[in-house]
Amino acid sequence: MNNTVAYLSTFAVAYFIYKWIFTCSTLKGRPVQFKIPEVPKEIESNWVPSKEISTNVPEGYIEARCPATGQFLGKFKSMDNNNIDNLIEKAAIAQANFNKNKEDQKRLWEQKLSILISLRDFIIKNQDLIARIACRDSGKTRVDASMGEILVTLEKLNWCIKHGHKALSVSKRSGPTNLFMKWYKGAEIRYEPLGVIASIVSWNYPFHNLMGPIIASIITGNAIIVKCSEQVVWSSNYFIELVRNCLTACDVDPDLVQLFYCLPPQNNKDDSLMLEPANYFTSHPGLKHITFIGSQPIAHQILKCAAKSLTPVVVELGGKDAFIVLDSYTDLPTIASIILRGTFQSAGQNCIGIERVIVSSKNYDRLVEILHERLLKNPFKLGSDIDNEGNKVENSVDMGAMISDNRFSQLEELVKDAVSKGARLLLGGSRYQHPKYPSGNYFQPTLLVDVTPDMTIAQNEVFGPILVMMKGDSTDDCIRLANSAPFGLGGSVFGNDLKECNYVADNLLTGNVAINDFATFYVCQLPFGGINGSGYGKFGGEEGLLGLCNAKSVCYDKLPFVSTQIPKPLDYPLNNSKAWSFVKSFITASYTTSLFERIKSIWTLAQESK
Repeated sequence: MNNTVAYLSTFAVAYFIYKWIFTCSTLKGRPVQFKIPEVPKEIESNWVPSKEISTNVPEGYIEARCPATGQFLGKFKSMDNNNIDNLIEKAAIAQANFNKNKEDQKRLWEQKLSILISLRDFIIKNQDLIARIACRDSGKTRVDASMGEILVTLEKLNWCIKHGHKALSVSKRSGPTNLFMKWYKGAEIRYEPLGVIASIVSWNYPFHNLMGPIIASIITGNAIIVKCSEQVVWSSNYFIELVRNCLTACDVDPDLVQLFYCLPPQNNKDDSLMLEPANYFTSHPGLKHITFIGSQPIAHQILKCAAKSLTPVVVELGGKDAFIVLDSYTDLPTIASIILRGTFQSAGQNCIGIERVIVSSKNYDRLVEILHERLLKNPFKLGSDIDNEGNKVENSVDMGAMISDNRFSQLEELVKDAVSKGARLLLGGSRYQHPKYPSGNYFQPTLLVDVTPDMTIAQNEVFGPILVMMKGDSTDDCIRLANSAPFGLGGSVFGNDLKECNYVADNLLTGNVAINDFATFYVCQLPFGGINGSGYGKFGGEEGLLGLCNAKSVCYDKLPFVSTQIPKPLDYPLNNSKAWSFVKSFITASYTTSLFERIKSIWTLAQESK
C-alpha cells in the first residue's frame, strides 16, 4: 500500500513538473532580438538639480521635465495636421501589408506571436531601464513603476499570447430556429481588423498606458496611432521607438505603430478651433476606432469631434472607487497595508486607486486608529528614488511626485471644504516643498476622516495622495455611500462572509468589483470600463479585443445539396391570394408549438406549391 502511494505521488509530481515545463516553454516561444534604443543620459542617478533651471523652449514646442526633480528632459515640436495625415496614411499602408495574406492565417498568427513574445522577453530582461524611464517622466518610484507599469504589461502580453487566438477565432452560432432552415443553414461571426485605430492615453502610467493598446492592436491585426499626453512625450518617444525596433526585427513595417502628440487646444468651446491638431486628429475619417483615457471635459470634446466621422469611441473617465470594509472582516492590520498601497501608489494618481475607504461601524474607529498610528510612526518619505541609490540614508522613498503642481490649490480646497463641514484632518492636507528638489511637484500624504457625502471631496475624483475615510452604519449603508458619487468605475469589498460580499458586489453601481482584494479585476484581464460618470465601453480581456474588430456575420449552407430557393407561389408574377396563403402557412409551420397546426400548415404548403 505504501509503495503504491509513493508511486502515485511520484507520478503526480512528475506530471505537474512536466506540465509546468511544457506550459513555460510554450509561452516562451522564440523571441527575436532587436535593437535597444540609445539609453537617454537623463535617467542617470545622483543628478542634483539647481533651484531654478532656465531653458529656452520656442513657441510651438512641448517642454519635458521630471516632475520629481524639475530636471529638463527635452523639447519636442508639437505636431500639426499635416503630420496627422502622414501618420494615418503610413499606418494604413502598413496595416494593409500586415494583413495582405489573409489566406495564410497560421503564418500571420505566428508573426503576431513573434512580436508579442519578443516584447515580453525584452521587458523581463530590461525592467530597470523601463522603470527608470517611466519614473523620470512621471515622478513615481521604481516600485510603483514595477507594479503599475511592468507587471500589468507583462500580464497583458502573456494573456494575449496564450488566449488571444481563441478569443479572436471564428465564433460559431446556433443559426435560425426556423423549422425549414435550421437543418441546412450555418451561422458564424468572423472577427476582422478595423484598420487604423487610435488610443488617447493619460500620463499616469506612461509605459503601460501606451503598451496596452499597442498589444491589443497587434493581436487584432490593426495599426495604431497612440496620442500620448504632452506631459510624457519624452518617455513615450523612447517606448514607441522600442516597439518599432521590435516590429522591424520581426519583419513587420514599423509604421504599424505610430506616436502623435501636440499642445492642447486653447479653447475647446470655439467651433472655429476644430482644426487644431488635437481636434483634427479625433475627427479624422481615417481612424476607425478611438479609445480615450482621461477626464470628462476632454471626453466631451473628443466625442463631439468623433461624431463628425462617426468614429466609435470607448471612454474611460476615472472613478471614485470605494473600498468597503464590512463588520465581518477581522484582520485590520493587513487591510491597513492594502489601503495604504491602494491609496498612495503613484501619489494617488490611479483611475482605480482607492478614493474612499468606507468602513462599517464596528471596524471604523479601530481602522482609523491603525492607519493614523502607522502614518505617524513611519511618516512617508517623499523624493526621487532613482536619484538616491548611492545614498543609503536617503534610499528609502515611499512616495514620488505628482505629474505637476497645477491641481495643488484644488486639492487643498477640497480638504478645507471637508474640514469646514465636519471632517477631521489627521495628517497632511497641503503641498510639500522638498528641501532637495525645490522644483519637484510634491503633495503631502493626507489622512482625512469622518467624510460625508455632502462634502465636495466625496463627489469628485481626487487623483492625488489623499486617504478619505467614511463611516457606514450597516452593510446597506456602506452600499448607499459607495453609490452616492456620480462615478462607477471600480470598487472593492472585504468581509469574512462571502455571501454578504457577493451581495455588496451585486449592488455596487460599477463596471468592476474585487472581492477581498484590490483592483485585481484589471490584472485578471477582464473587460475593463465603467458606467455613469466613469464613461462607457470596455477595453481589456476578450471583449476589449473583439471591440477592435469588425464582427462580420456570415451565414452559409451546411449541406451542399440544399440551398434557399424562391417557392413557385412567391415567384413573380404573383397570385396574391395564393402567395399570402403560402407565406402564412410557412410562418405557422416554422414557429407554432402546436403539432396539429404544424401538420395542417405543412399540408397547406404542399397544396399551394403545386
